[in-house]
Amino acid sequence: MAEAVLRSGLGARAMVMAALSYLSVLCFVPLVVARDDEFVYFHARQGLVIWMWGVLSLFALHIPGIGEWLFGLSSMAVVVFSLLGLASVLFQRAWKLPLISWVTDRV
Repeated sequence: MAEAVLRSGLGARAMVMAALSYLSVLCFVPLVVARDDEFVYFHARQGLVIWMWGVLSLFALHIPGIGEWLFGLSSMAVVVFSLLGLASVLFQRAWKLPLISWVTDRV
């Protein structure tokens, strides 16, 4: 995982906002509230991509045969990436998560 260097006050508010980014639909709170903080905005964008992946994985349930398997695999990936993002916030780092950061750079 690559690490980006971002400016932030890294106060308690920034840490909480960045952590909210990886908690499902709560990723919209930092996107709206803390848009001026680079650290929080970085994590909010990654959290948004993870949330979109989780929502899109619900559509896999409609695929006969392998839908439940694809949904389970995607759900596990979403949980793992969310935990990696939360660890990144706790260590006050901006880790570029594989695949997630690639999508984030293009959105």
